[in-house]
Amino acid sequence: MNRPVLTKQHVRALARLTLGNVASLVYLGVVAATAVFVAVDTLFVAHEDASFAGVWLFFLAAPTVFVFFVGGAMLGAETAAPTWLFCLALVVSVLVQSLALGWFVRLLRGGRGRARHGHPRSA
Repeated sequence: MNRPVLTKQHVRALARLTLGNVASLVYLGVVAATAVFVAVDTLFVAHEDASFAGVWLFFLAAPTVFVFFVGGAMLGAETAAPTWLFCLALVVSVLVQSLALGWFVRLLRGGRGRARHGHPRSA
């Protein structure tokens, strides 16, 4: 019988890398604060011209968001891409970058992170 490719341990490890370190949480917090700023600016502030507040979200999601845009363009969603495609591309790219930050932090710490064994035994 074939073993599943993605097990519970794999999902937990990916979630730990994405959400379980300070660097990823700070990045996700900055993205969330920027999203709130963009929503408030879009909904409650009157502008004579168009507001460029939404560009900050794309700066925070770059460069992975552009991979999704290129993929969407290849699938036919060019200039008139639906709003859900933009939102999905932003969310997925932010999560991918948070995962990459977590992986980088783990790499800097030297491997798998903290040791999982107790104190050394006394002889």
